Amino acid sequence: MEPKASVRRISRRQAILAPLVGGIAALGLDGYAFAYTPAVRLDVTRYRIAPRQWASGPALRIAVLTDLHFGEPFVSLARLDEIVAMTNSLSPDLICLLGDFEPGHRFVSRAVPRADWARSLAALKAPLGVHTVLGNHDWWSDDEAQLRCTTVPLAGRALMNAGLPVLDNDAVPLVKEGRRFWVVGLADQLAYHASGRRPIGRHNLAGALAQVSDAAPILLLAHEPDIFAKVPDRIALTLSGHTHGGQVRLLGYSPLVPSDYGNRYAYGHVVETGRHLVVSGGLGPGKLPVRLGVPPEIVLIDLAPPVKRKA
Repeated sequence: MEPKASVRRISRRQAILAPLVGGIAALGLDGYAFAYTPAVRLDVTRYRIAPRQWASGPALRIAVLTDLHFGEPFVSLARLDEIVAMTNSLSPDLICLLGDFEPGHRFVSRAVPRADWARSLAALKAPLGVHTVLGNHDWWSDDEAQLRCTTVPLAGRALMNAGLPVLDNDAVPLVKEGRRFWVVGLADQLAYHASGRRPIGRHNLAGALAQVSDAAPILLLAHEPDIFAKVPDRIALTLSGHTHGGQVRLLGYSPLVPSDYGNRYAYGHVVETGRHLVVSGGLGPGKLPVRLGVPPEIVLIDLAPPVKRKA
């Protein structure tokens, strides 16, 4: 069951975007779904999850930002500053950035320089740090990375230069209140895009998990949710983006989802065989800047050990 989200509208953009809304309405499209929702509305969607695999883990508040797709008029630096301020105000222990910083669509009136958005993201604050993976558009937007299959595309370099390390099939141990856990960041599953052929991933889940050296619980960051079908029981929670919730979602159903599993991993909190996945609807626009029933969101997860039942 998907939770009700608390909504905070950012109204000062309405006057700026009014001409765009009007123009779209004149084309017979829904201005609310096409312009207002992608660029103005911002939700905080909250989950409380207590997986059995987190029995030895600490109580943890996690903020998730994904699919920002920087580019005006939808995700400008001003919009990003508001997203960062709101995220920091939620007092997360840990912040996870799940990729797709590059636009990946044609509706960009003005580009946002990588160094600028990376510098703004570096203002995110959490005691246990900001942990990042890249998405498919971060790879597809870099011709050199595609040609040479490099390990760090331009978006990744910008993040690293701003002091935000990128996890690329890496595992990082963290400790809160004396309780240890691992953050595992999976490389992108669609990194190398070949025309007319299925994209090839650089993900290596087995290799990343091999770096986990003890029995402490694991939090997995993976841009695309499709990996969840292969995630072992050992992982307490998988966090993903990529789908934008299908961009149009009505009564819990999305007609078009960029996933081999359709609506199975389209959006929200998914539980399968005791394993947990949360798919964020993301913050920026997809190939078309349309959002209906799945507005831009910051995801906030309160992760806790399961309550022990009395005998």
